[in-house]
Amino acid sequence: MRECPPERSQIAREILAYLSGQPDAEDSLEGIMRHRLPERLTGQQETLLKEVVADLATQGRIVKVRTEDRTLYRVRSRR
Repeated sequence: MRECPPERSQIAREILAYLSGQPDAEDSLEGIMRHRLPERLTGQQETLLKEVVADLATQGRIVKVRTEDRTLYRVRSRR
């Protein structure tokens, strides 16, 4: 029996909790994937996680920070 992927809202909550864990926490998409799904990812799980991260960024709940060599994500400051 195939396991159904977790709901988008649950993944979003987990990502926000992970990035909120420390005041200046930032991580790459790859780091978020390793944290959220440390086991081997299926293509469907990876796609879903990327979509949720993109949705959170579009909604302004997380911020995309581009550096010279990669993109990082962090929780939007409440200041």
